[in-house]
Amino acid sequence: MFLLQFLIVLGCILIGARIGGIGLGVMGGVGLAILSFVFGLQPTSPPIDVMLMIMAVVAAAASMQAAGGLDYMIKIASSILRKNPKHITFIAPLVTYFFTMVAGTGHVAYSVLPVIAEVSRRSGVRPERPLGMAVIASQFAIVASPIAAAVVALVGFLEPRGITLGDVLMVTIPATFLGLMAACVVVNKLGKELKDDPEYQRRMQDPAFRAEMEQEEAVKEVDISPTAKTSVMLFILGAVAVVFMGAFPSLRPAFDGKAMGMAHTIEIVMLSVAALIILICKPDGYKITQGSVFHAGMRAIVAIFGIAWLGDTLTAAHITEVKAAVSSIVEVAPWAFAFALFALSVMVNSQGATTAVLIPLGIAIGLPTHVIIATFVAVNGYFFIPNYGPIIASIDFDRTGTTRIGKYIFNHSFMIPGLLSMIFSIGFGFIFAGITL
Repeated sequence: MFLLQFLIVLGCILIGARIGGIGLGVMGGVGLAILSFVFGLQPTSPPIDVMLMIMAVVAAAASMQAAGGLDYMIKIASSILRKNPKHITFIAPLVTYFFTMVAGTGHVAYSVLPVIAEVSRRSGVRPERPLGMAVIASQFAIVASPIAAAVVALVGFLEPRGITLGDVLMVTIPATFLGLMAACVVVNKLGKELKDDPEYQRRMQDPAFRAEMEQEEAVKEVDISPTAKTSVMLFILGAVAVVFMGAFPSLRPAFDGKAMGMAHTIEIVMLSVAALIILICKPDGYKITQGSVFHAGMRAIVAIFGIAWLGDTLTAAHITEVKAAVSSIVEVAPWAFAFALFALSVMVNSQGATTAVLIPLGIAIGLPTHVIIATFVAVNGYFFIPNYGPIIASIDFDRTGTTRIGKYIFNHSFMIPGLLSMIFSIGFGFIFAGITL
């Protein structure tokens, strides 16, 4: 019976991922209807605190975007990239990593990808290298961001174990940073140099294409609103406040002898940040809810609502069987949990949804906390199937043809950068988890 129900859950996840948008969330509702009305399983409680934390963070980030904060950040990123063209394979992923950390979303990568493609081409660097690593870094930085949906969800699940936001970031930040830099060293040598690439040389035979490539394009100045810097500063201050209150519970008010939980802390701080940005920077209220950050955040909330609730209901009903099946494997090879995180993230294309489904399972089967945090980076399996937005966008932006999807689909330009970054980051994750936890 469990196998049949598991296949139903898996089917709902696959169909939801194919639908896209809020498909994951609504298909979670379909799965719940089947499990409860047909099989008689009692639904568990939906992850309300996780959803509300994400909603508060999205409100602050969307307000910052409407005030011009993201445009300001993109302008800074473009300036950094143009000043360091020869080292762009290392600089580009650092830029996308940092900006995703601050913004809590990988959407900032879209705006810098054309700059990366242009600067690398003009400096004679194979664009595939910096573009591949920049896209991977924009994904991996999610687990290092204190206001990302996946991190917020992880902290919510692990707080009863005495784990703070600071504990998580002390592992994920150095592990992903060093993992990405180690991957950059290898990727910097991959493929032929741009001047020797056969596809680029073939395209250069076209006089119109050659003229376009040799034409110097003027750098377009982006108009930044006067309030943009203020919105970024307020948002960063809010993120820093969340980190410090997570790392030092004594900074939070105490009730009944216990510090206020991080769920309420994040919700209060980030809603307050959103209010300050709106009151001080006065962005267009309509733009706040129409921006890409708000849309992506709301999709994540709906996805977590349906899919996490569905997965938790199935796990709770069969916890004895699940423990018996998984615990023996995890005892022998704790790192095997990373494969489960990776596989589900490939299917659902959502770090937040993957976290909400599998982290409670890991806790239920008694997986050690340091293993959960060390393998957390494995929720970034987007790159495996080349259908992720920034992957497609970077292929389009690279007019040299070096960044591409191969003949066999999986031999694309992001596979090696992604796998190397994953392996290195998990390895460093176990090292730092062993030191800090």
